[in-house]
Amino acid sequence: MILQTSLKHIADAEAHSEVLKNNENVMVCCGRMGPMCLPVYDIMEELQEEFPQVEFRDMLFDNPHAAVIRNLPEARSFMGLPFTVYYKNGKVVEATSSIQSKEQITEILNRELN
Repeated sequence: MILQTSLKHIADAEAHSEVLKNNENVMVCCGRMGPMCLPVYDIMEELQEEFPQVEFRDMLFDNPHAAVIRNLPEARSFMGLPFTVYYKNGKVVEATSSIQSKEQITEILNRELN
């Protein structure tokens, strides 16, 4: 099962590892097709052109392979979906949970992945 977005999908832990290995800047939104997640996917779709240096991906939260996101130390205290993780050179530089505004996401992208 994959998410119904126009973002590139991460299907499993191996694909997650490959994306991190092959891209300096990566933003992964791990969620469901729910009211807190949909706005984040939409913002990511919008920002792809503004941030060509960032690889924007989604991952289904209920996929067993999503443990690579769910079990991150940075996500330990997260309560709401989606879990959004920003990677630079394979390392987590920022992680957020729940709905985020375009301004919040853009601020993180400018600060961490520019």
